[in-house]
Amino acid sequence: MLGGGKALCALVAGLWLALPGWSRTLPPNEPVQRPADRAATDDTAQRFARGVLESNDHRGRPFAVVDKKQARMVLYAGDGRVLGAAPVLLGLQPGDHAVRGVGAKPLSAIRPEERTTPAGRFDTEPGRNLAGELVVWFNYDEGLALHRLRPGPARERRAERLASATVADNRISLGCVVMDPGFFVAVVEPVLGRRRGVVYVLPETEPLEASFSRQVLAAVQRDD
Repeated sequence: MLGGGKALCALVAGLWLALPGWSRTLPPNEPVQRPADRAATDDTAQRFARGVLESNDHRGRPFAVVDKKQARMVLYAGDGRVLGAAPVLLGLQPGDHAVRGVGAKPLSAIRPEERTTPAGRFDTEPGRNLAGELVVWFNYDEGLALHRLRPGPARERRAERLASATVADNRISLGCVVMDPGFFVAVVEPVLGRRRGVVYVLPETEPLEASFSRQVLAAVQRDD
């Protein structure tokens, strides 16, 4: 049976909150931009993704890059094609480490300072929560997953937070990475929802060196 923290991905299943304009699905043949042709809008996720591809750290599997500072996730095919990008909700508390044992706690016992989205490289696995709903686990022991937005307490205003133009109000989850239901179903589910992949969560308080391998970082630095 899943512990209290794991149940955070199983609290409510039902009506999806589909708000237009939350996500941007890109053409399936759009590649990761290379140094010679990248635009001024090239961001941290794109640079990091090129490092992943050059080092083959993903072993040819599909992968996602979560930029916590921008509250944004980009999904890539194994060959580097950009499959889509969308804003996300993250753990209430800034920080780059999961609190050990939080996945076994009852929800009521998880303190606000323990609600973090940890940084690092995580092998993903599709699975089901207690309600039978598809999620993509990236830290099963601590009950953390990529999943769609669901109805929640009105006071948390999760839909409004996800739809807002700012990133400061995107901190509200217990640590999971939460996204637009339409984006999850159309983009994430057909890829990470059907096979194993990798998710890279970029740190917000620590340097990249604290979370990723030398091979990936060397490739990122060469690209810079």
